[in-house]
Amino acid sequence: MNKINYQKQLDQTIEQITGAGREAPKLLLHSCCAPCSSYVLEYLSEYFLITVLYYNPNIFPKEEYQYRIEEQKRLIQAMNESGIGNKISFLSTDYEPERFYETVKGHEQDREGGQRCFLCYELRLREAAKYAAEGGYDYFTTTLSISPLKNAEKLNETGRRISEETGIAYLYSDFKKRNGYKRSVELSERYQLYRQDYCGCIYSRNERYSAIKG
Repeated sequence: MNKINYQKQLDQTIEQITGAGREAPKLLLHSCCAPCSSYVLEYLSEYFLITVLYYNPNIFPKEEYQYRIEEQKRLIQAMNESGIGNKISFLSTDYEPERFYETVKGHEQDREGGQRCFLCYELRLREAAKYAAEGGYDYFTTTLSISPLKNAEKLNETGRRISEETGIAYLYSDFKKRNGYKRSVELSERYQLYRQDYCGCIYSRNERYSAIKG
């Protein structure tokens, strides 16, 4: 089976939006952190009215969670002040680590990038779809596919399934394409963003630090 070109699907959606000559649609963008969102915001703010949703109950510890929120808010403010694209809004939720631990129960020992991560993808995408439905957004999606370590095929398949269940359109994407990840590194340097050295959860943190010590 040929792999789906999600960047091409995104191109087609953007072409439909711009070709229709209508107002920019509303996009609820789940973001895992400021660095990963930087390229996505630069890219999509020209075509969408974006609200960044920061919902990441996987982040450990709480201090890390709060610091990433502040960095996300700082980036959005800086981008808005620079005048790129449409103005970007921000929305955060309560810190709910118990939801993450309940979701991944039984998968604590999985390697990074396995089933535990897929369950975490779904938890966050479902929350994004819920907020998108409540807020009357046209699309929802996530920044997660920008990471070379994240499974874009699984992310988009999960987004498609949730979209079919909820009726909220999922914006297909693979943001690492067209040097998206490289651009996010450049933008992180420009805005002097904090770049964490582990994905976010206690399991990825322990795996990362064990590898360093080993």
